[in-house]
Amino acid sequence: MKQTDVIVIGGGPAGLSAALAAHRAGAQTLLIEREPRLGGILKQCIHDGFGLVRFSEALTGPEYADRDIKSFTEAGIEALTTTFVSRIKKTADGFTLTAVNETGVITIAARSLVLATGCRERTARQVFIHGTRPAGIFTAGTAQHYINLLGQMPTKKCVILGSGDIGLIMARRLTLEGATVLGVYEAKPTPSGLTRNIYQCLHDFDIPLHLSKTVTRVYGEERLTAVEVCAVDENMQPISGTREKIACDSLILSVGLIPENELAESLGVALDPRTKGPICNAALMTSVDGVFSCGNALHVNDLVDFVSESGDLAGTFAANYRPKQRSEIALKTDTNFAYLVPQRLDLNDDLKTIVFFRSQQILKKCVVIVKVDEQEVFRKSYSHLRPPEMERLEVDFSNFNLTSNTILSFEMEVN
Repeated sequence: MKQTDVIVIGGGPAGLSAALAAHRAGAQTLLIEREPRLGGILKQCIHDGFGLVRFSEALTGPEYADRDIKSFTEAGIEALTTTFVSRIKKTADGFTLTAVNETGVITIAARSLVLATGCRERTARQVFIHGTRPAGIFTAGTAQHYINLLGQMPTKKCVILGSGDIGLIMARRLTLEGATVLGVYEAKPTPSGLTRNIYQCLHDFDIPLHLSKTVTRVYGEERLTAVEVCAVDENMQPISGTREKIACDSLILSVGLIPENELAESLGVALDPRTKGPICNAALMTSVDGVFSCGNALHVNDLVDFVSESGDLAGTFAANYRPKQRSEIALKTDTNFAYLVPQRLDLNDDLKTIVFFRSQQILKKCVVIVKVDEQEVFRKSYSHLRPPEMERLEVDFSNFNLTSNTILSFEMEVN
């Protein structure tokens, strides 16, 4: 049996940062990645805009990944690529992991784990589109893979469902490669992507954005020939008399991302129904002692810079992990918050905490207030908040006299 201190599962930006941080903290570290190459989804993201926070310059996805891969290689950290984790078992001394690759079955023991497994895209069947199963229906990430890595055009004339960032970026990419993007259709009354992508990917290329409209049916046997779109009401129900048939050869889906947490669930890690990721404390440790989560496996981030930041935190804490008694309190929120991460605070940890949150709806001038036992202890003003745009907040809770009975709450006050 192979023995190490920290196992990082996932070789994308979160996993690379976690492995580097654990190594710097003095832990023997092993990274496991199911693909042949490290870098995760960044390998196919050839547009720029990555690294503005972390490196103060605009990089493409491969350029951003290459910086961490280079540091990872120079540090001499061990990586197992094309390796699939089939089982993880909690033991008295830590964890035993079973993995499979071309050499056979491998068993590895470790003191702590970092889950950096990323997220996956929702498919057509997960959004209940009626019709047959013709070729020509792709997730935005799959279409991106075809063009940027395989050099293949998946469409000549397409409709994009969903205004998530990957869909917006692919609307521009497909247009630049000569395809006709007939429109981006979004069931919600507001766009789901970042404002900068709405302007740079749609407005700058005269690609129409249709809000409160969705695809309700697909047509075609061997290949997609058309889609049916329909206006929807505030309850996302189709409005009678608004159906329209649009001829196209492809439907590109950008209908949301889901954190990959099958391994976390197999260990009994508690998940937050709002983020679909693990419930964690400020050290990014989950409900299972010694299991840490970071990046898009924890919650879907807007910027890769924050994915790397969470990997750095998780790797550092995983390297320094020793079993101890927890003394945690919950971070409560009002209904104006879509979610807040971390969800808990361990009073035995460093209480200088980085908090990420999203608003439930679009808000103009508002204030985020932190209360300890109903007494206001911190506030920050915002000119606006939008659900697609994640916010980062640093709060030093060590300034407050917190106990295990403290009620710690986050509220939004709308001006």
